Amino acid sequence: MASRMWGGALLVVLTLGVCLTVSCKGKSNPAGPGAAADVTININGNLGSNSYSPSTATVNLGQTVSWHNTDTMTHTSTEGGIALWNTQDIAPGATSAPIHMNTAGTFGYICTIHPNTMSGTLIVNP
Repeated sequence: MASRMWGGALLVVLTLGVCLTVSCKGKSNPAGPGAAADVTININGNLGSNSYSPSTATVNLGQTVSWHNTDTMTHTSTEGGIALWNTQDIAPGATSAPIHMNTAGTFGYICTIHPNTMSGTLIVNP
């Protein structure tokens, strides 16, 4: 009886592991709280002239990226094509959670709060 319960528990754990692996495959996912990113892109504000610095950044496949808000207002970084990432709101002085870049390509992104004036490009090399 006990071996049957352990077998059932193991099956549940394995099933959850497979589901998580499949659902995360090919997506850019947060690296976890407190983790340092391989590349940090600054969010700048200068009298309303909002920008990302660098405006075009390059990383390698599998590296992580964070956005650090040096401005006095809230911003985001949201990939606009196939929804690879969305940092949500990044408060003044805060840094987003690192995001794994698991898809190679060139990706445009915007601040969803300032979509007409604030954009950047992230190149993910294979």
